[in-house]
Parts: sequence; C-alpha cells; structure tokens
Amino acid sequence: MGYRYFASLLVAVALLSACSSKPKNDYDLNYDFSALHSFAQLTPQKTDDPLSAQRIQIEISQQLTQKGFTENTQVPDFNVSYALLTQDKPKDSGLSIGLGTGTFGGSGGIGIGTSVGVPLGSDTAKIQTIQIDIIDPKTKALIWRGSDSFNFDAGGDQKAQDTAKAVSRILAQFPPQK
Repeated sequence: MGYRYFASLLVAVALLSACSSKPKNDYDLNYDFSALHSFAQLTPQKTDDPLSAQRIQIEISQQLTQKGFTENTQVPDFNVSYALLTQDKPKDSGLSIGLGTGTFGGSGGIGIGTSVGVPLGSDTAKIQTIQIDIIDPKTKALIWRGSDSFNFDAGGDQKAQDTAKAVSRILAQFPPQK
C-alpha cells in the first residue's frame, strides 16, 4: 500500500504544480549585468487600471532597492518600464479529474474519478499580466524582459497582494545569473 499511496501522491503534486503560474524572462546573453547599480523608472503608458499601475511602480522600486540597486533619475545604469494587461478569461469548465487510493480489509486499490461542476455567478474571471522591461539608457535597447500573470475575481487588498507577488516573482529573476 505504501508504494501505491506514494505514487498517487506524487502524481497529484505533479498535476497541481503544472497548474501554477511561473514567471518568464528573456535577456541579452552578451550584456554585462554586473555593471548595473542604479535605475530610473520610465513614465508608464496610460492604463485603464491606475490603481494597479501605481502598485506596480511602488513594488518595482521596493524590489530593486532590496536587491541593492539605487534609484537615480539623473544618470541611471538602466531604465525600467512596465506594461499591464487585464483581460477577461473564461472560468474553468468545472471538469475535474481525481486520483486516489484506499484499502478495505486486506485489499487495496487505486481509483480515478471525474466530476463536473456547475459554475455559479459570473462565467468569466479576470487575468492580469505584468511585463517588466529593463532598458539600456545609452542604446535604448531592451536588455531584459520578465512577465507573469495571475487570476482575480475582485479588487482590493487581495488584488494588491497578488500584484505585489507577481512583481516580486518577476524581479526575483533579475539580474540573470549565468
């Protein structure tokens, strides 16, 4: 029984981890990121979500400062820009698949089951994608880009926390380690 239980637990963890968001990034492989010490934030583009935009700006500044970078609007080593996109996303269909094990008396078994849920309320959720760009101020070239997304149904404190976490996950990958 121990082996089957462990195997089914491992499969369940693998399926759950496949569903979680992971930030993505790309960067100039030939750029010397060790030369970067100070930054300035570029004026963001106008957005239909000014509260999130303000939260992102504050979080970018806090995260970069915690990493040892200093804000220098006069002569920065790099500029930071970001984009914010909020979209409607259809809610999940409610179809779920489960895997389980059990024993009864002296015998055991593995079972697979499905269930279909009936969505209540709105049939859409929102997904917010944040993209952060690091730009060389001399050449105006993009040298690093990171992005992440998260789902939300409402605003307020939870959305503010999710926004901060997304920015933190993105900037955790900056500067890139060779």
